[in-house]
Amino acid sequence: MDEGFSGKRAAEIVGITYRQLDYWARTDLIRPSLADARGSGSRRRYSYRDLLELKVIKTLLDAGIKLESVRAAFAYLRENLGEDVASVQLVISGGSAVLVRDGAELIDVVNRYRGQGVLNFLALDDVKDQLDDAIELHPAPAPRRGPRTATGS
Repeated sequence: MDEGFSGKRAAEIVGITYRQLDYWARTDLIRPSLADARGSGSRRRYSYRDLLELKVIKTLLDAGIKLESVRAAFAYLRENLGEDVASVQLVISGGSAVLVRDGAELIDVVNRYRGQGVLNFLALDDVKDQLDDAIELHPAPAPRRGPRTATGS
């Protein structure tokens, strides 16, 4: 997995469109950590950790949290947790995501929680397991070999 994942493969594994992935990268929601696009013909390369973050973003969006709120939550998480965004535990409540720290402290990372709602616990271990299963379902393409050359035999 050291070589990373192409944008196309990352989108397939996470369950989003390539267009979404491209938009998220261009708008700095999540940029690939191994290789970013640098003009025409260059390719993005995503790490496994990037895929975990992408899967968390998709899960939050699927739970009904608006993209603007997801951006705010990830900005907060990155500022306060540094590179360790994919290891947190989140509780999703309506249009909000609450960070669980040390099993007791709750922090509303979206800062938009109003009223009561049903809480759904998002265990990132489950997201990791889902991601690992998706990687197995979308195996890497066989490496390309150069053109065959004729030998004088």
